[in-house]
Amino acid sequence: METKFSLAQLADPATAESEKILRACVHCGFCTATCPTYALLGDELDSPRGRIYLIKDMLENARPASEKVVKHVDRCLSCLSCMTTCPSGVNYMHLVDHARAHIEETYKRPFFDRVVRGMLAAVMPYPRRFRALMRVAAVGKLFAPVMPARLRAMLVLAPSGPMSSPLPEGRTVWPADGERKKRVLLMPGCVQQVLAARINDATVRLLTRLGHEVVIADGSGCCGALTHHLGKEDQAFDSVRANVRAWTRENESEPIDAIIVNASGCGTTIKDYGFMLRNDADLADAAAGISALTLDISEFLAETGMPDGNDAADLPAKLNVTYHSACSLQHGQKVTTAPKALLAEAGFTVAEPRESHLCCGSAGTYNMLQPEIANQLRDRKAGNIARTAPDVIATGNLGCMMQLQDAVEAPVVHTVELLDWATGGPAPRGLE
Repeated sequence: METKFSLAQLADPATAESEKILRACVHCGFCTATCPTYALLGDELDSPRGRIYLIKDMLENARPASEKVVKHVDRCLSCLSCMTTCPSGVNYMHLVDHARAHIEETYKRPFFDRVVRGMLAAVMPYPRRFRALMRVAAVGKLFAPVMPARLRAMLVLAPSGPMSSPLPEGRTVWPADGERKKRVLLMPGCVQQVLAARINDATVRLLTRLGHEVVIADGSGCCGALTHHLGKEDQAFDSVRANVRAWTRENESEPIDAIIVNASGCGTTIKDYGFMLRNDADLADAAAGISALTLDISEFLAETGMPDGNDAADLPAKLNVTYHSACSLQHGQKVTTAPKALLAEAGFTVAEPRESHLCCGSAGTYNMLQPEIANQLRDRKAGNIARTAPDVIATGNLGCMMQLQDAVEAPVVHTVELLDWATGGPAPRGLE
C-alpha cells in the first residue's frame, strides 16, 4: 500500500511503525474471509481491510478521529484472526492499537460512553475494586430489564454465585513437591482472581505437583491489556512498567525459568511488552526479556511434560471435551496444538467445533461495549459447540468462559482445571 506521510510525521515512532504496517498491506482481502464482524455484517468497513483504509486516511492526514472511524474501529474485536490469514504479515494488532490511542486522544465520546469506559478502566484492573463493584451488580441484576442495553449487558455478565477473595498483596511462594525442577513466576491476573480463583489454584497445584516452585512477584498486577485496548495508553503502560520492574527484580534475586500465564488475553499482551516498551531507554531490554520468558500454561506443560495420572482421580473414561480455542491463544500467540494434545494425553476425547477460528464475542470488554454483535457471535459459537455433543467445554481464557457459560448446556472450564483433575486434583465445578 502506498503511503504519503511527511518526514515530520514519521519522526513519531508510533506513526513510523504504522506506516511500515500499512506498506505491507497488498489489498488482497484474504482477511475478510475470517473476520467475525465482516462475516456478520457484510460491511467492508467492518473488515480489517476496510478499517486499515480508515486508519490510514486518519493518520496520514493527521485528522482527529471521526464518528465514522470510531464506529468501525470500536466494532473490531482484536481477535487477530486476520493476522493468521494474512499472507503479507500485516501486523494489524499494532496498527489498531495505535488507532485506538489516537481516537482516545482526539475524539470526544458521548457522555455515557465516557462514563462506562472510564468505569471499566478504573475498576476492572484492580481486584478489590472489581469485587466491590460485582457485589453492587448482583443487586443491580434485579433491575436489569429496565436499564439501558449496555448496562443490561454488563449486569448479565456479573456472576450470581459467590466470588473469590483477591490474592494477598505482596510476594507469595508455593514450594515444589519434592526436588525442585524449575522456578516460575505466575501472572496473578485481575478479574480472574475474583471470578475464578480456582484457575490459579489448579495451576499452582499442577505446577507444584510437577516439581516446580511457583512465585507471585511483589508489585505485579494487571497486564495492561484492558486499558490498552480502550486506548488509555498512559494507564496501560503504567501497568506494563510495574510488571516489568517486579518480574525483573524477582529474576535478579534468583533466576526464573518462565513466566506462566493462564489467561490467554494477558499472555498476548505480555508477549508484546518488548514492542510496547521498545522506546523506553530504561526498560526496553528488560521488557524484551520478560516477553521472551512468557509462556501460556499449555506451552509450558507441553515443554516440560505432564505428571502421571493419579489413580484416586475420579475421571470418567473418555469424557468428551470440546476445546474452544481462544482467539488470543490461537491468533495472538499461535498456540494451537498444545492444549488439545495435553487433554488427549490426559485421557479425554477431544473435539473442536466448526468455525473454530471465529471469536465467541467476549474479547475483553467487547461484550459489554458492543453487546449486540457479541451476542450474535456467542450464539453462533454456542450452536457450533452444541453439534459436538460435549460433556464439558475447555478453553484457555476466562473471558471466553464467562461469555459461553450461559449459552451452552455443558460446563465451561479452563483447560488447566481438567489437566489438574486428571493428575490428582479435584473435579472442576460442574463435574463433581
